[in-house]
Amino acid sequence: MDTLPYGIQTTFPLLFMLVPALGALLSCRRNPDRPAAEIWQRWWAIGALGIGSLWITLAFLAAPDGMADTIGFAHSPFQFEIAFANLALAALGFRGASASPRERLTSGLAAAAFLWGAAVGHVHQWFAHGDHAAGNTGGILANDVLIPAVMIALAARDVRRTRTGHDRTGRGRAAHPAT
Repeated sequence: MDTLPYGIQTTFPLLFMLVPALGALLSCRRNPDRPAAEIWQRWWAIGALGIGSLWITLAFLAAPDGMADTIGFAHSPFQFEIAFANLALAALGFRGASASPRERLTSGLAAAAFLWGAAVGHVHQWFAHGDHAAGNTGGILANDVLIPAVMIALAARDVRRTRTGHDRTGRGRAAHPAT
């Protein structure tokens, strides 16, 4: 990863949010009768959390020293543990394909517990030690904050929708038997 320009290294993680967002937008246009919150949740869970976390898992397992260097952290046995923590997040994300809104809310909360803690660590390293490495600030920091935040917000909205029996248009569930 050292051979890639800083701009590419720091913005690459944003693809894990951009691609699911585009997929959700297109899916909402093709399926206007499906609740948008559900479509967005599934795309976001699989693409942003699932594939993004699987990518981090594989990167930490295949090139742990390179990942530590990209983040600006010392090489450590904890890199192996970070890989498997991300594997757990990937499993939660992929589970989102068929999960209920409440399960997806739980997945978002679990992701927040790990990723928001990581974000605090990145910000601390940034300000306390001047760590501006591509893997410490920029795209990965945005992912750590936004992926769980979006998952929680969408799932909370969908939990309310399913509780009241209404979709985004205010029509009752009877109008949408496929949901």
